[in-house]
Amino acid sequence: MSKQITIDDLNIFYGDFRAVEGVSMRIEPRTVTAFIGPSGCGKSTVLRTLNRMHEVIPGAHVKGSVKMDGQDIYAAGVDSVNVRREVGMVFQRANPFPTMSIKENVLAGVRLNSQRLGRSEADDIAEQALKGANLWNEVKDRLGLPGSGLSGGQQQRLCIARAIAVKPSVLLMDEPCSALDPISTLAIEDLINDLKEEFTVVIVTHNMQQAARVSDRTAFFNIAGTGKPGHLIEYKDTETIFSRPDKEETQNYISGRFG
Repeated sequence: MSKQITIDDLNIFYGDFRAVEGVSMRIEPRTVTAFIGPSGCGKSTVLRTLNRMHEVIPGAHVKGSVKMDGQDIYAAGVDSVNVRREVGMVFQRANPFPTMSIKENVLAGVRLNSQRLGRSEADDIAEQALKGANLWNEVKDRLGLPGSGLSGGQQQRLCIARAIAVKPSVLLMDEPCSALDPISTLAIEDLINDLKEEFTVVIVTHNMQQAARVSDRTAFFNIAGTGKPGHLIEYKDTETIFSRPDKEETQNYISGRFG
């Protein structure tokens, strides 16, 4: 199911303002890629272009290309809704639908895609997605209770279950552990390692130790100054980035000299 992502000379705009310039990189299937860098450097902006989520902001647009297995998701005639079915997203803060049960939270995206589900099929999809998110054993006896009644870490895994229930090829995560305690963070990190067996995973994190723990490759982004566009400084396998980066700028960031 997972796909290769090829980004070529990507420039991201909000109106006339260029927020990110000249990003080129290739993300391989069944890997975890971490985007790191200081606040405002464009890493979350780049992440949102991978499923065209940035387009919900009026005036936002891109130049360059983002290809999934060779298909440019910005080509004429490509439906952004179909792109978002193929590329799931988990946000910084868990956002289960408060009026829905645990089961219906998992099925929300499937139902939104206009799929008519029989009860047994719905039960099976919910169970498989919750198992995929390592949450099934904790909630299987209370699927009819509100998702908002779960702990913070459980809510985040519920949102991951909702994302994978529609069977995407790519899973994007924008700082998925920033609001969680250490134990919940560890559970999400273990889950990310499992998810790459089936999905291409891209994660934005401010936690460099987390990037070192969970990712196969790491991209370091930076910004020259206020009002300047963010840009990709270095992109390599994670061990190299954290032990022997090519760029002094990368070394300065990972050693804590700025950011």
